[in-house]
Amino acid sequence: MQIFTGRISGSAALVQIARMPLMPGCLMCCFAARSGSAFAVEPACGIMECMTLDQLRVFVAVAERQHVTRAAAMLNLAQSAVSAAIAALEARHGAKLFHRVGRGIELTEAGALFLVEARAVLARAEAAERTLAELGNLTRGTLSVQASQTIADYWLPRHLVAFHRAHPGIDIRLVSGNTAQVAAAIHEGAADIGFIEGVVDDALLRIERVARDQMVIVVGAEHPWSAVDRLDPAQLVGTEWVLRETGSGTRSEFEAALKHLGIAPGTLRISLELPSNEAVRSAVEAGLGATAVSASVAAPSLEAGLLHQVPFALPERGFYVVRHVERQPGRAAGALLDMILHAR
Repeated sequence: MQIFTGRISGSAALVQIARMPLMPGCLMCCFAARSGSAFAVEPACGIMECMTLDQLRVFVAVAERQHVTRAAAMLNLAQSAVSAAIAALEARHGAKLFHRVGRGIELTEAGALFLVEARAVLARAEAAERTLAELGNLTRGTLSVQASQTIADYWLPRHLVAFHRAHPGIDIRLVSGNTAQVAAAIHEGAADIGFIEGVVDDALLRIERVARDQMVIVVGAEHPWSAVDRLDPAQLVGTEWVLRETGSGTRSEFEAALKHLGIAPGTLRISLELPSNEAVRSAVEAGLGATAVSASVAAPSLEAGLLHQVPFALPERGFYVVRHVERQPGRAAGALLDMILHAR
């Protein structure tokens, strides 16, 4: 309990008050520092007496019982400490809070008005404490997630369902974009956690692989490559291509694979650049050229016979979590990542 009237030293009663356990609750900006065998208490704001939540609790306890001794027993404090708390409030504000009537006490008009406000302040403080506890325990809150399209559409949903079942009080907000857009959102602090398909060059972002994904080349059922048993790298420049937009993880990973094979991405005949996996897949199903997409994106159309997988091996790529190096992740974001890592 933090009760003071300027600098405390000497008197055994005041030292007892000063040595009571300090609890959060200064309503202004006081701080306490140990000095020798007693506490020297100085307010950082320069005001020699600060009203604290602990003083309010003492006042409310006395007012409700109209008895100092009973209030002291309930609070597990010495009677002198309770009396000193009331005296400090009265002296600080120049207002009499209680009438001393014989051995009893009664609220003054000022005390009755102050009781209403004191109860309201304590209720708000308790509500704030509950909010922090609930946020810390993941019983409520919001989790903002951004993910590139392939991840958002095909890989992440099952993990979000598992997280929701474990923490139903957390509202999950998922926004999808391409890898560049997700990286920018994390850089700017617009999301708690992000998931991308390609590596980004940003010193303020930290990435960690959380899953692997296989990319495949697919064509429509009538495309000449649908009947070949083997495709040489040099043949890749011999057809039209439908690709995702620049900035997409799928596009960047495919171009990196081409460079590894000694093929300049600029030599491909790109007929269409489309902003979503579904649009790319539909265009190729309709008979326009070839594309490179995640096996998860192609799977429904392959099973339906609308697309054919070309016998050409592309390297695996990673799915990555991306976080800002200077921002501490929230409890919800950390819990989601833990669930994903343990599910691998």
